Amino acid sequence: MPTYTSHDGTELAYRVEGTGDPVVVWPGGPARDPAYLGDLGGLATVAGRSLVIPDPRGTGASPLPADPTAYGPSGLADDLEALRAHLGLERPDLLCHSAGASVALLYAARHPGRIGRLVLITPGTSAVGLDISDDEWEARVALRSHEPWFASARRALDSEDDSPATRQAMSPFLYGRWTGTAQQHAATDDAQRNREGTRAFRAAPVDAAATRAALTSLRAPVRVVVGELDLMPGPDLGAELAAIFDDGRCVVQPGAAHFPWVDDPARFARLVSAALED
Repeated sequence: MPTYTSHDGTELAYRVEGTGDPVVVWPGGPARDPAYLGDLGGLATVAGRSLVIPDPRGTGASPLPADPTAYGPSGLADDLEALRAHLGLERPDLLCHSAGASVALLYAARHPGRIGRLVLITPGTSAVGLDISDDEWEARVALRSHEPWFASARRALDSEDDSPATRQAMSPFLYGRWTGTAQQHAATDDAQRNREGTRAFRAAPVDAAATRAALTSLRAPVRVVVGELDLMPGPDLGAELAAIFDDGRCVVQPGAAHFPWVDDPARFARLVSAALED
């Protein structure tokens, strides 16, 4: 695997899928091995682009950090800038998933002139201070109430236990259809996740007001891609996030949830390919 040297001298790994103009893909998790992204539904082929997918600190082939604060969005944004410089890209297109949105949004706030296009896939919104109301949360949970797995998954969703078993039990909510493919994808979560990194990422302070204010300087196109059935952000919050940006737009993938490339790979690849050109 190729590597790059970050700001503190750490060698971090990345992989490249496909050929063509690069798109940097920052994974979510947080602190989950980016192998969970697969080939993003064949996006490289459909878009005619190469996908540069880094292994953030403590995941995949990248080493564990000595300082746990390096797992936080701020430190990871510094790693992203080091990767950009290593690749020699002046204004790369940037795609991120889920918790990776915190990294990408902090990066864009710091370096608004170094973004070509920004595509946020089922993004977390805490970095800009957006949250879902209790009523909206209940309404989104209720969208799946007809599913045979709903009762047991709802109990797990409401539990304060964050164990791997509980996370597996609530996993059906993360997919548009609880198929064998979805179940196989969900089953990889525990083995791929660095739980110390997950906790450190979530505990890291982020100045949401300052980040949101700084993003007013971003002129790059921003496309927010959400799943119709995802618990969060969902279409309404996705539209609210998109409205922050000078050139922001929310796109909804029908029938999809938090991992839309698993739910419908071909549709996801077409939709994101269009977002990278729009």
